[in-house]
Amino acid sequence: MPDEASLRTWESVAIAAARAAADLIRTRAVDSEIDVKSSPTDVVTQTDLDSERLITQRLLAATPDAGVIGEEDGQHNARADLQWIIDPLDGTVNFTYGVPIVGVSVAASHHGAIVVGCVVDVVHGDVYSAALGCGARRNGQPIRPSACDELSMALLVTGYSYRPEIRLRHGAIIASMLGDVRDVRCFGSAALHLCWLASGNVDAYYERDIKLWDYAAGALIAHEAGVVVERPCPENDGAIIAATPRIFETLRRLAEERSATVDRLTTTR
Repeated sequence: MPDEASLRTWESVAIAAARAAADLIRTRAVDSEIDVKSSPTDVVTQTDLDSERLITQRLLAATPDAGVIGEEDGQHNARADLQWIIDPLDGTVNFTYGVPIVGVSVAASHHGAIVVGCVVDVVHGDVYSAALGCGARRNGQPIRPSACDELSMALLVTGYSYRPEIRLRHGAIIASMLGDVRDVRCFGSAALHLCWLASGNVDAYYERDIKLWDYAAGALIAHEAGVVVERPCPENDGAIIAATPRIFETLRRLAEERSATVDRLTTTR
């Protein structure tokens, strides 16, 4: 594992690059889609591309031997020990509609382990960051999750896949959970969902079909703040599940049960 000095340096590099991209995005205000990716609803704008280019330039200027995994431009220098993972504009659909919930996410992995993360809330200017083993911060100040200890009192956030069949299934699972939580919200930015969980603004997060660049930085920030985070894996059906420590296991069991119920009802129709 890298020493603390290296981690802190990489964290500072990530913060500087993400801030620069956030400044760029603010100058655009709103942008129209120029292309689609996994489905007609999964859009990309010129601002996405320009933001990723700017972030990549800043990161490689500071760490020229590193590799990059970008949402828009793919992976480069895959053999490098240090890999930067970039979501240049998390919340592109929000951005195209002028909805003021947009983030920039930059993470660093070393030998495959995420060790640094930074997320900038573009509209509000908040900077969330963490380095492995060093805690999590918002605007330089330590953050902690809420003290929520009952799922029935939890504000749960979620997001939906761009693939219709997964979106429909996940929507059915979430609908079945509405009576088990305080309420459910979907704000359209996985990175900010995780940061808000880390800082106590929401209590739990559950989503499927999420990509590495969506959650890499936010998941580390949440973990370092004290959130229990389970990243997507075959065992959890490709979901990310995160919550305050006292409700995590309850949420995880409920998600498993409701997923199985939805699948059973679907196959028997």
